[in-house]
Amino acid sequence: MKQAIKILLIEDEHDLSNDIKAMLGDFADIDQAFDGEDGEYQALEAPYDLIICDLMLPLQNGLDVIKHIRGHEISTPVLILTAKDSLDDKIVGFNIGADDYLTKPFHREELIVRVQALLRRAGVYSEDHQLRTGRVEMNLENRSVAVGGEILKLVGKEFDILAYLIQNKNIIVTREQIFDRIWGIDSDTTMNVVNIYINNLRRKLESVGEEHLIKTLRNIGFILEESDE
Repeated sequence: MKQAIKILLIEDEHDLSNDIKAMLGDFADIDQAFDGEDGEYQALEAPYDLIICDLMLPLQNGLDVIKHIRGHEISTPVLILTAKDSLDDKIVGFNIGADDYLTKPFHREELIVRVQALLRRAGVYSEDHQLRTGRVEMNLENRSVAVGGEILKLVGKEFDILAYLIQNKNIIVTREQIFDRIWGIDSDTTMNVVNIYINNLRRKLESVGEEHLIKTLRNIGFILEESDE
């Protein structure tokens, strides 16, 4: 079972892109873009846990993609993947907001290690498949939830929403971000479905003594604040 991790891969070589998708598919869902313009669009439209970006891309180069998403205050970790291996190229990449740099050709194991390290640093990946905050523990492998040792039954997207909020604890998450992450930007479902699921999730959390875990910020979104318990 995959963890609730989403990665955007911006790479114009289709065979390489598909190979990387297969390499990382055991622990993440991978969205693919094959040119810079589509990559930037996807990065701005949907929330991701990691962006892997080639530099030599059609329509728009990778450096501009990274500059633009950082200009929109998107702090998603970025791993540059490129054949350019000079020190100057790496410095430029880090200066515009990249978090790591992997030179082609690369070994499968090194890519996986670097990706997992960035995700771990961001707090969205763990080898034991667990997410924790306060009394709440989630197992992303078997999709179980326990609150203070008591099993809490969450179904489908209730589980996915709680996982997403815990992965972004202490950060305001908008309804639009939840919708895009859980249902997808191409979904025909209306935005109101987010409120329905949040309300259902709240009722279940209240039943195990966590009535204040998810806070609503009117006209903005929601926040799950780290518990000191």
